[in-house]
Amino acid sequence: MRNSIVKAKLKRREPVVGVCLHLIDPSLHELVSLMGFDFIWMDMEHHGYTVQTASDLMRASRVGRTDIMARCAKGEYMRMGRMLEAGAHGIMYPRCQSPEEAAEVVKWSKFAPMGQRGFDGGNPDMPYCTMEVPDYVKKANDETWVLIQLEDPAAVDRAEEIAAVPGVDIIILGPADFSVLSGVPGQFGHEKVTNAIKKIAKAADKHGKVWGMPGGSVQRVKELMDMGARWSVIMADIIAVKNALEAAQRDLAPLGYTFDNQLTKAKSYMEKA
Repeated sequence: MRNSIVKAKLKRREPVVGVCLHLIDPSLHELVSLMGFDFIWMDMEHHGYTVQTASDLMRASRVGRTDIMARCAKGEYMRMGRMLEAGAHGIMYPRCQSPEEAAEVVKWSKFAPMGQRGFDGGNPDMPYCTMEVPDYVKKANDETWVLIQLEDPAAVDRAEEIAAVPGVDIIILGPADFSVLSGVPGQFGHEKVTNAIKKIAKAADKHGKVWGMPGGSVQRVKELMDMGARWSVIMADIIAVKNALEAAQRDLAPLGYTFDNQLTKAKSYMEKA
């Protein structure tokens, strides 16, 4: 089993930063891995591709050393196990509501005695029945990391209890869903969001856990680091492509080029509605 870059860096108290990839071209996963980002966020909660496709993308990412952090949907024990067997080092669990639920995620992600993860060994994570069972079980437990995402205000209020759960490595705020559920959709600078970040940071620090949240920009990542965060995400592929294309259109406009940008029209329509 491969060593986790994220686990190693966090053990040295270094920050980690990842990239969220939505597009399913293996070349993109290969590129990000070769560039040496700490992890790729593979989102199986909000996207429709299969575990087989996810497995193929993880295979492409193994050309480098980047970790895969796979986000399953809430309560998906079976999918979580398959993503780990396909080679994910990190499990990102969304919409966690309680310490009991967080403990269940640890149980699903770790082999005994830390948990009750089912054993196979014939998949890429071992890989392919090439390790002695005791060695593999120990290394899998050592190298797999569990990230718990808090998105509901009631869950944030229990951040300290959740951070105290053995086997939880990282707790983060899901700012988008939190803002929606708090009645301030998209207002990421709102006092409610700021207070939630402070609660999570305090809870993590008290129990010796890592905390963080998606950053988006370098400036935001720096702000989070200055607050003590050691986990963040710098960008998503679809946003990077969109921004680059918009920049190209702006640069070409003075040359006389015009574009029938349907996204701009849709945004303008929604703002008037």
